[in-house]
Amino acid sequence: MNKIGRILFIAVLCVSCAKQVDKNTEMHTTTSSNEIKKEDLKDLYSEVKTKFEALSPRVIQPAEGYLEYPYLIPAGFYKQMWDWDGFFMGNYFVSKGKPEYLKYWAENLILGIDDEGYVSGCATTKGPRPIFGKFAMKPFLSQGVYLASKKLEDFEWIRSSYDKIKHVLSYREKTQQDSITGLFFWDVAMQSGADNNAGLNYFMEDTRSYLAPDASAWQYKEYIAQAEIAKKLGKEDDAKLYTEKANKLKEAINTYLWSDEDSIYYTVDRETRDFYKRISFSSFIPLAAGLASEENGKKTIERYLINPDHMKAKYGYRTLSAMDPDYNNKNIIVPFSNWQGPVWPIANYIYSIGLKKYGYDAELAWLGKTMGNLLIGDIDKFDTMHENYHADTGVPLAPSDDHVDENGKIVGFISWNLCVENILNGVVNDDWMLLDIN
Repeated sequence: MNKIGRILFIAVLCVSCAKQVDKNTEMHTTTSSNEIKKEDLKDLYSEVKTKFEALSPRVIQPAEGYLEYPYLIPAGFYKQMWDWDGFFMGNYFVSKGKPEYLKYWAENLILGIDDEGYVSGCATTKGPRPIFGKFAMKPFLSQGVYLASKKLEDFEWIRSSYDKIKHVLSYREKTQQDSITGLFFWDVAMQSGADNNAGLNYFMEDTRSYLAPDASAWQYKEYIAQAEIAKKLGKEDDAKLYTEKANKLKEAINTYLWSDEDSIYYTVDRETRDFYKRISFSSFIPLAAGLASEENGKKTIERYLINPDHMKAKYGYRTLSAMDPDYNNKNIIVPFSNWQGPVWPIANYIYSIGLKKYGYDAELAWLGKTMGNLLIGDIDKFDTMHENYHADTGVPLAPSDDHVDENGKIVGFISWNLCVENILNGVVNDDWMLLDIN
């Protein structure tokens, strides 16, 4: 089937899925979710905490070469410093009373900001690693600076680099902001980090691009963070400017990306301006940013996230609806990682933020138990973790067993999986890591 034929085929199937969705609007909960009490999870939380204390040092590397500060790597399969991996790992360390690692992450990225405001989302000891042409890092730098500074109780360290961070925001506006709606887009799914997200295009020869809920929601939080940084540094005009930008972007997200008919945020084709009706990881990021009204947030969660027909699986929440024609649990890591169904611990952590903001405590208890046991089983068997898991069987997927080190041990993956501890800490101790900017 040629490219045009495949696009038409998927479009027809997506319309069919949307029609089926309309028949499944009832609320979805599970008995297992409602029966779990936080007291039942104390031992599991303690075990996860202990095992993560042993594993987490593997993601910390000493300053070397181009990277002037200690840096965070996913460990195992990946040895580079990455933008959003480092952001989430850095916040895990913030929650452990070590905010310096998130600060170091920001400082290493700031080193790479060029005269245009471009900064690569990947860096090595030999220098920045440009990817996808002049595509900049994902929208996390201002948030990382704010969250590290808040925990450190020190914003003065960023004053000398403040204008550079503003330059990064301006560069993203020039290269990734839609001039008509004010929304933000990815040129290709790989830029988003959710490599082959079916809600976006993921082959370079597919020249479509999409106004995206995740790109826009993360950028909304960047504006909020930059406004707060400006306030702390006495830059009131900038604080007002970025607050206004955030408010306009929030309005645009809810105007153009929200579907009243289907009660979900969709990506929008930049050429046709039509909803691209794929229920994917991207659709739920605005909930983590608190952008949906309480009513709409609950509709999305009940209709899709906690619905076994869509996102909820035996071993966590999927990254693509089970009703999507591309849904699969293939073990893929090259040429891209698989976000078309498998359970990703980081996706589940991000979903947990939305669940908490919209009041789904029973589902959070289920998620903490499910993800905690999944990762403990992986660690017990392999002394490491994997980046994703089969949603319906729990089998570890990438990196597969043939990726081994010089001692024959599976190289595995640690990275942002560490944030699963934060889900359990929230459920058991009411100590949540919601990444709020306030």
